[in-house]
Amino acid sequence: MKKFMLRRLGVAHEPGSFKPSLQDCLEAVLEQSDTLVNDVLAGLKASRSAVRSKSMQVIQNPAGKDAIDYLIEHADAFKASFSKNLRASLYGGDIHRAQGQPLRFDDFQFLEEEQIDANIEFALTQQEITMAVDDVLPTLNAMVSSLLGWMTVQPHLNPLKPESFVFALRESLLEHIPRDEARTAIMTPTAGMLGVSMRQLYKEISEWLRSQGVEPIGPVMPTGGTGAHSKPAENSVTRTLLTLDKLRRLLSGELDPGPLNGNIKDFTHTVPASFVALEDMKLMEPMMKRLAERASQAANPKAANSAGRAVDPSVQREKSRTKKLGRELGEEVVRLMLENLTQDHRMLAGVRKSLRQLEPVLMALSQSDARFFSERQHPARQFMDKITSRSLAFTSEDQPGYSQFQKALENSVSVLTGSSADAQSFARVVRRLEEAWSREEHEQRQRAEDAARGLLHAEQRNLLAQRLSEDFAERLKSKKVPEIVSVFLRGPWAQVVAESQLRCADGAADADGFLGLVDNLIWSVQLKLARRNRTRLVDMVPGMLVKMRQGLSLISYPEERIPVFFDELITFHEQAFEGARPTPVVGSEAKAEAANMSAIEAVGIPVDEFWMAEGEAADSGFLQAANELIPEIEEDEVIDPVAQGAWSAHSLITGSWVDLALGGVWVRAQLTWASPHKTLFMFISSGGMAHSMSRRTMDRLRGLGLIRLISDGRVVDNALDAVAQAALRNDMVKPGDAN
Repeated sequence: MKKFMLRRLGVAHEPGSFKPSLQDCLEAVLEQSDTLVNDVLAGLKASRSAVRSKSMQVIQNPAGKDAIDYLIEHADAFKASFSKNLRASLYGGDIHRAQGQPLRFDDFQFLEEEQIDANIEFALTQQEITMAVDDVLPTLNAMVSSLLGWMTVQPHLNPLKPESFVFALRESLLEHIPRDEARTAIMTPTAGMLGVSMRQLYKEISEWLRSQGVEPIGPVMPTGGTGAHSKPAENSVTRTLLTLDKLRRLLSGELDPGPLNGNIKDFTHTVPASFVALEDMKLMEPMMKRLAERASQAANPKAANSAGRAVDPSVQREKSRTKKLGRELGEEVVRLMLENLTQDHRMLAGVRKSLRQLEPVLMALSQSDARFFSERQHPARQFMDKITSRSLAFTSEDQPGYSQFQKALENSVSVLTGSSADAQSFARVVRRLEEAWSREEHEQRQRAEDAARGLLHAEQRNLLAQRLSEDFAERLKSKKVPEIVSVFLRGPWAQVVAESQLRCADGAADADGFLGLVDNLIWSVQLKLARRNRTRLVDMVPGMLVKMRQGLSLISYPEERIPVFFDELITFHEQAFEGARPTPVVGSEAKAEAANMSAIEAVGIPVDEFWMAEGEAADSGFLQAANELIPEIEEDEVIDPVAQGAWSAHSLITGSWVDLALGGVWVRAQLTWASPHKTLFMFISSGGMAHSMSRRTMDRLRGLGLIRLISDGRVVDNALDAVAQAALRNDMVKPGDAN
């Protein structure tokens, strides 16, 4: 009988005396794969019934019924596919789930109907499963985080998160139901049935882990859901009439072509990355053709009637209707965007109040200039971006600089509400704000630029030192060299040679002679070779020690470490003048080995650690190690769960805001610079203080919960993306379900 086994309605079977590993947990879940599929197939079979049930969606589409018959008939093959895909997803990580990224607002104008359908299909699948498990998932996240050894809950690192099952389900259905119409007909109900079964499975996994001695990390915060039967809270987001296709038509100008066509040339260059994707999908040419036709019609509106033909009243009514719909949708997008922003409690109350006062201005702008939605560089978008992102620097109203920032914001809002609400008005306000901020922060920016230059130099030196270290390791192969010398060459001396080469203006490889010293040092500590030519050793050592001291001073190597290495080195050199070594006293070898290891630790710079000279570290506020003091989290503290998701040092973008633990206190800081190779990062906190760290240090801090991502800096973009998600949810609502 297996060591761990889930029971369908139980907690654990034969609990052991030791805790399960993550692999035990994953394998236990994979054993339930067939049970999950059996539940799904049973539900699909019942859905073909002609009797409608409140808890069961009846599938009436003939293609959907055929798909269900096929899955039931080939149940074993479908189970095998699901099990295979689920295993790949659980063990393969996010690489298997890279597809299906959330919809972005700025990409909507480029979506064709087929792409919209594909996004809806993915979102429906994920939403159905997520809604079913939202009340039991936090407990499982806390359990798995404990199992992984984390000090804080890391939901994005849970292999059993819903996305893993979404991947397995979609891949299995694509394999067995390749026809889009048939697969789409059963995708949503299938996901809903899988979600119900997963909810029971999640509960059992959590109870089973607890029975095996695994305790969740910290208090488990409920998400507010009620499982498979929960519905989103009723608000203006769920009541909106936005749908994906209407939003796409609004952004591309189909609903109200006037404002967009006047700027058609600028509009086509707003999102170049999306254009590349369109070209790859062979969609660029038809889209450009439509845009050109609309531009031509707008430029010559009477061309269609040049032959004296009468205007069709139905056409006029349709144009009037679409123009009205365009206005309504524009207002709705603004309303939803502001609702998302004003509910974002990462911004202080005064900032959110000022944003609410901008609603009439933005409403008017949405009617006169639809580029506000389609262009991220639109002055109004720039104003909103800069204000909201900058506001995240402040965590309380009594923080230095906040009152001045709030006053500038209120003055700007006052100017805008009394203006004509056009792009030029926003551009003037943005320009004045940037000029004022530039004056205030001139010295701070200068210090940050100097620190960034120092960090960039340090990164270049460390990268070069790594390559030199590998070269020195090759030279040391098959040579009997003391470990302390090997550590010295691959650590501190690699940094010295790298610094010398970077400072050399004429491109010489060894202008200071530091590289040439390497072979001499290696020769001098090989006793057999040195004893054959003691005269050379005597002539070499004094100059070599002087050269070493000069080189080490070049990288601000700690003065107290130099004598430790020199003493050990001289000891080896002295052995070259001695005869056969006396028989050691019992225990003396162990003592000597311990002393040698201590010397190695005192001398070496680990090859994989980032080395910073003392001056560079001071100028940039370089953090060498993780802070051991963990600040307490306030009860009313707000952390964006989306932003705090699967982020890493490599994915962090300039402009992001983090909370950083320094001396047991949380400090809000913004990422202002990252090195080209993403090995160094510099943050600026209030008062212009710099805090820099290596990627390894950041990963260590993140693992200990000592650095938290507050925002990626895209506050307005994220608010608009939430509007897109609202449109996606409304597209999922069936006409008969709308009230």
